[in-house]
Amino acid sequence: MKCQATSSAVGVHERKGDSEQAATLSSPRLRKYWAPLSIVIVSVLLAFALLAVSAGYRFTQWSSDVPSAAQLSLCPNPTLRPDWRTLGNSQKSAYISAVKCLQRLPSISNNLRGANTRFDDFQAIHVAMADQGQFLPWHRRFLKLFEVALQDECGYEGGLPFVLVSCSQVAAHCLRSYYDWSPDIDSGIPLAKFLIFDAVYGFGGNGLDIPNYAGQFGNLSALASAGWLAPGAGGGCIVDGPFAAYNLSVGPGTSATNHCLQRAFNDNIRQFLSSDMIKHVLRQTTYETFRIELEGAPVTQTMRLHDGGHNLVGGEIADHYSSPGDPIFYLHHAFVDKLWWDWVGLDFASRIDQISGRTAVVPPYTNVTLDFELDTMVAPVVAIREVMDIRNPLLCYTYG
Repeated sequence: MKCQATSSAVGVHERKGDSEQAATLSSPRLRKYWAPLSIVIVSVLLAFALLAVSAGYRFTQWSSDVPSAAQLSLCPNPTLRPDWRTLGNSQKSAYISAVKCLQRLPSISNNLRGANTRFDDFQAIHVAMADQGQFLPWHRRFLKLFEVALQDECGYEGGLPFVLVSCSQVAAHCLRSYYDWSPDIDSGIPLAKFLIFDAVYGFGGNGLDIPNYAGQFGNLSALASAGWLAPGAGGGCIVDGPFAAYNLSVGPGTSATNHCLQRAFNDNIRQFLSSDMIKHVLRQTTYETFRIELEGAPVTQTMRLHDGGHNLVGGEIADHYSSPGDPIFYLHHAFVDKLWWDWVGLDFASRIDQISGRTAVVPPYTNVTLDFELDTMVAPVVAIREVMDIRNPLLCYTYG
């Protein structure tokens, strides 16, 4: 109500001054200078317009009904986020080196949740904010901050990669060469053979076997109704790859302990990461049903693409709070973010401003709006409306 009152007062003030302004402009002295002055103003405006064009602004058409106002605010050189499968070995090594760089740099979060390194900082932020309710927009902002840290603090020249479960025969703009896990899943190839788990040009493989493993806190059996079955192997420290010797300071869960990175590959989760599941998610006609079908349990009866990806890899990444301790977290959530952008692109005009859900996971909460502010603790607070279009100057990225 205060905003409306302020807006109304401004409008009244402007209308009251209309007659005074007209009387002032009708004076002989101002009429003498007004014509040449107006020519100067128009010339300056034209010069700025030409400068903007020469600067290379991209007026890219996302779909035939994108409003021109949205096009005018696009960033000129968006960062390309590639599918991990399309990267050459040197590019994969560069990304992994940048992540390891963050794992060496000292924390700037004042030991938040026990953080010792810059990599820890992001995990600690997620632990602290995991119960907020703006799942998709909050993680979009969070991923961008991680991407910027890789670029500005560690010299990484690319964009945050992503992994795609399957994008074949989903939508025309989705028919590109992505990291498609579904052929491997359908053929029965063990997870350990997947490209992303390569020990040299990937993120390393499974953890050591722990008999009867049921999660870091022994509580994953609670997800049995959502489709979880014991992995049958893994659960301990990963034994190969670039992160085998790295110890986390944050987690597991909300604790702060020095511990190794754990994984527990779970072939029983494959069914939730199929191309049919992607098609099902993209067929949703409202943001509310889309986000629910993408996020998964406990709102849905069984897992979906988001929680399925976490539990497919298992271990640290399967924890609700400390999941960013596994570097694969960022690729998986880039994939989730891309699905949101793909869904918007199927009907841009009606979906670019669609938002719904609660402001928190647990009470007290209200219904979220575009003006709800996203807090990441270490960066300026922004409204949800500022992260709806990934091509804007704040985010400035696109998917390849």
